[in-house]
Amino acid sequence: MRNVLLCLLLLPVLSCSSQTGDETRVGADAFEKLIARKDVQVLDVRTANEFKGGHIKNALQADWTDRHEFAERLKYIDKDKPVYVYCLVGSRSTSAADWMRQTGFKNVIELTGGINAWKRAGKPVDGSGSERQMTMTEYMAAIPADKTMLVDFGAAWCPPCVKMEPVLNAIKADKSLHFSFLKIDAGVHTELMKSMNIEPIPVFIIYKKGKEVWRKQGIVSKDELAAQLK
Repeated sequence: MRNVLLCLLLLPVLSCSSQTGDETRVGADAFEKLIARKDVQVLDVRTANEFKGGHIKNALQADWTDRHEFAERLKYIDKDKPVYVYCLVGSRSTSAADWMRQTGFKNVIELTGGINAWKRAGKPVDGSGSERQMTMTEYMAAIPADKTMLVDFGAAWCPPCVKMEPVLNAIKADKSLHFSFLKIDAGVHTELMKSMNIEPIPVFIIYKKGKEVWRKQGIVSKDELAAQLK
């Protein structure tokens, strides 16, 4: 009788526990099926250079070894939706996933064996790191001498950059504003970013008549951008 009472007392605790190990780590085949769903959040926790050398399609990137960057980028990932996490072989993603669960992410699924296991299973990888770098001379030549230009340094794998896309689309659709727009892929043009002291991303720069007049890093509202572009 005593054992039965103990089990009954423990039952609510067990039923409300977080994910089990079987639920949180899956192989390449299962991972591929899960991320094929609409509007999934896939997170690569390797460094930017590793990511540039090849990554899973549509993955966001946040370097687990840089705790400040990692925490900042994860502010823009929905804690209530599943997040599918991977690294090179699985060790960093396990540490990152544990931290995420402790900080309120409700459903974090890890790729067992990391992207190495993904590749061994013959799964597709995006990015090769072979794109040509833009030089500073080429960049400055793209800035008009007689007009206003908004430059966006961002990347498709950067969570705050993704959050800024609706704002940028709204700004570009605003017919009361007259400016040209230049998007620089921060994952490709890394040497240009170093030359311009751009870190972290996104960074927005406004030029008027060929001269930089405003620069801001991070999330910017439509109203603030519009005010600077007028």
